[in-house]
Amino acid sequence: MMSLCRGAGQRQCPAIQTRRRGLCASRQGIGTFAEYIAIDAADIALKPANLSMEEAASIPLVALTAWQALVERAKLQKGQRVLIHAGSGGVGTIAIQLAKHLGAHVATTVSTASIDLVKSLGADVVVDYKKDDFEKVLKGYDVVLNSLGKDTLEKSLAVLKPGGKLISISGPPDPDFARENGFGWLLQQVMRFLSLGIRRKSKRRGIGYSFLFMTANGAQLGKITSLIEAGAIRPVIDRAFPFDKTNEALDYVETGRAKGKVVIAVK
Repeated sequence: MMSLCRGAGQRQCPAIQTRRRGLCASRQGIGTFAEYIAIDAADIALKPANLSMEEAASIPLVALTAWQALVERAKLQKGQRVLIHAGSGGVGTIAIQLAKHLGAHVATTVSTASIDLVKSLGADVVVDYKKDDFEKVLKGYDVVLNSLGKDTLEKSLAVLKPGGKLISISGPPDPDFARENGFGWLLQQVMRFLSLGIRRKSKRRGIGYSFLFMTANGAQLGKITSLIEAGAIRPVIDRAFPFDKTNEALDYVETGRAKGKVVIAVK
């Protein structure tokens, strides 16, 4: 099985495969559709016993992204306030559940059609972006997880209190990301330039900005498996397509109407 993702300004990518009883999420596996891939053993964990293969396929990319953003980067604590943009998307649906498990107060932005879904996942405050401006409704938040474009990213600064954290999975990449990934001097300077505007605006408000790109981590997947088996997190799948309908699946993801994940069943 494979899941599809759609990021702001990015092409769709086959994100995850599950084979037999394992979960995997690897950068080396992104970029193609295949029944099998070679994977480092350190990048995998056992499939949650209470999930089907289709459900398991939808988990690793989005759950690792949510985990690394909220647990590792934000160090989200009980009682803190977090805004998760695009709450009905693949990352959003998992991030809402994870944040609630951590004891946070959760706000999210969605369209009218997705309000009931995100409330069922645990969102405390839901802003219908078709009716309200989130930056006028929400104030004093500790963390914002952004997966949308530049306008939303910059407006999110108004939501955060001094000392807050703005974490973006849709860019722009920053110099820390370049250094952590061993990029050369030239690429580091490119990323410094790309993120200069948002970093300056964040600094003036006393807010920390960082870009996050998910990395494979079998140990974290194991912790996520435990949360799923305990009922703290559940997968949200919009549709599952057979392998011979892959092009239709890509077209559907491109519409931006999918709630949660879209999965391709290889067999």
